[in-house]
This record gives sequence, structure tokens and C-alpha cells, in this order.
Amino acid sequence: MPFSEEIDQKVQKIVSQWGAARKKMFGGTCYLLHGNMMCGVYKDNLILRLGESQAEALLAAQEAKPFDITGKPMKGWVMIEESRISGPNLSQWLEKAREFAVMLPQK
Repeated sequence: MPFSEEIDQKVQKIVSQWGAARKKMFGGTCYLLHGNMMCGVYKDNLILRLGESQAEALLAAQEAKPFDITGKPMKGWVMIEESRISGPNLSQWLEKAREFAVMLPQK
């Protein structure tokens, strides 16, 4: 299944303002900030790199699913279903990923 170009366009519109670079990965897209993966689109899901504690909190609150495409979930990453990212939610999710990415050392 290809990735959602509709979600990708919405993500790109927001993260390009931050200087994020788009790269095709894992059958979808990923956006990098200062060389670090920050977010992307996988199938019909927004994927976010939030760090372990924030990711675990969202998973516990059932606001997200684990980012698992290989049978082993990626720590610190979550997937948000398309139905949850409408309106201002998308900006809020992406801002959380941006906050984590700017704390990482530049590559």
C-alpha cells in the first residue's frame, strides 16, 4: 500500500517552514530536521519521533499506536491514524516531534 500523499502534503506544508528536509524511506516519507528524523508518513499514518517518555505517554493514553513495521516497534516513535490528525491536531503533533528533534545533536 502506498503512503498517503494527502497527509504528506499537509505535513510538508508545516515542516518546510522549519527547514525540514523530505526523504523517501520505508515505503513512505520521512522529514529530517538538522539531519535527524523527526516525522513522516507511513501508509495512512502520521509517524512521529517523540522520545521514549512522550511516546509511552501517548501509547498509554491510547492516542497513538506503536510504530512497528518490522515486528519490533521503534522506541520513541508512534503512529497516529489519519482520522486523528485533522485540523489543528496535525500542527500540535508535529510541534511535539519538532521539540524532540531540536534537542538532538545536529548531524
